[in-house]
Amino acid sequence: MTRATAFKRVESIGRTLPEVEVTTAWGQPALKVHGRMFACMASHKSAEPDTLVVMMDFPDRDALTEDDPDTYYLKDHYVGYPCVLVRLPRVQPDALRDLLVGAHRYVSGKRKRTTSRSKLIDR
Repeated sequence: MTRATAFKRVESIGRTLPEVEVTTAWGQPALKVHGRMFACMASHKSAEPDTLVVMMDFPDRDALTEDDPDTYYLKDHYVGYPCVLVRLPRVQPDALRDLLVGAHRYVSGKRKRTTSRSKLIDR
């Protein structure tokens, strides 16, 4: 599986989500919403080939890596970031869709909370 082929599955799901831009992050194919990356192919040398970085909160990430370490993993470089590494050849289509929908919601929600808080301060 080439990197481009691996990302095609991700891109096809991403295009079904609202306000998604298919672009790049750190020189790799990525999905963004409101300019914020929520999924991209891993660019750090510690990641395995055909690995997707998916944004999510730390408790969800920890649960995935514990429940299915053959599919979800971390490397030291990524530990401090709210994301999980996903072995694309191993992840099931429904699980990939759920991951991307959740990441989209996670990144969109962070933006909305900030906006809502700033509106409250202005009042």
